[in-house]
Amino acid sequence: MLRSCLCRPLERCFGRRGGDGLMWNMDLKPHASGDFSIAVVQANSSLEDQGQVFTSPSATYVGVYDGHGGPEASRFVNKHLFPYLNKFALEQGGLSADVIKKAFNATEEEFLHVVKRSLPARPQIASVGSCCLVGAISNGVLYVANLGDSRAVLGRRASEGRKNPVVAERLSTDHNVSVEEVRREVEALHPDDSHIVVYTRGVWRIKGIIQVSRSIGDVYLKKPEFNRDPIFQQFGNPVPLKRPVMTAEPSIRIRKLLPQDSFLIFASDGLWEQLSDEAAVEIVFKNPRAVSAHLLTFFSYIICLGFTFDCIQRCQQYN
Repeated sequence: MLRSCLCRPLERCFGRRGGDGLMWNMDLKPHASGDFSIAVVQANSSLEDQGQVFTSPSATYVGVYDGHGGPEASRFVNKHLFPYLNKFALEQGGLSADVIKKAFNATEEEFLHVVKRSLPARPQIASVGSCCLVGAISNGVLYVANLGDSRAVLGRRASEGRKNPVVAERLSTDHNVSVEEVRREVEALHPDDSHIVVYTRGVWRIKGIIQVSRSIGDVYLKKPEFNRDPIFQQFGNPVPLKRPVMTAEPSIRIRKLLPQDSFLIFASDGLWEQLSDEAAVEIVFKNPRAVSAHLLTFFSYIICLGFTFDCIQRCQQYN
């Protein structure tokens, strides 16, 4: 069984709080392959982001969920995604890309049912969504899956003779139309819509609304029938859709852990808007015992997962 390393409410999750009441951080705690720490900077009075770390003697799960439009989707993912991962992994004899995709799809479908039930009383829930970044380590293998623009970056000890002692390796894909490759991908899926991606308010946005192309939730941009619903039309300006303009299909990266792998940073986009992958990795490398305190300057949800050489060796020997 997986054991939760975090609890709610937030005031009980994190060890130290900032003077403005909007910062939390938790010092190093053990996980199956090393230690982890957490830092949160709350951008406004309603915390829309969620995060969690679950551990067992043989596995570690990490999740960062960056909500938008409200906290409902990120809270839902925080409650349901890991149980689905655990359920499907048990049914199929272990983690795999298929298990992860099934867990994401089940979470998306169940949240859709919540939206349908809640629509008469809360029509705005159809426009609530969450980016979703997940890491899972089992038997020395790392799985990273994501929707949206939260990011996982690995810090790896460099080979001798290199100028920098640590190298940054990005392990996730940013599903944000500010990235030209993502923008072209969205445009290719909608050749009959010349306004599928437009530049407005200083950034590229899908239908002039949202920057990310993948998420949990955002039902009104995935289900055309919601835009035609009179209840939702009373809430805001509906967007005429011929087909979904967003998806909940995760990008997945699978990688064996190596002895030179030192740590992983899982963070929402607030960190990466301010720091390059290399700069964030250098901060963690130089401050291994106080990671949270040194990253709290940035508006983000951050989980840093460190590895020990002995743990990685044991995992490889086990395999």
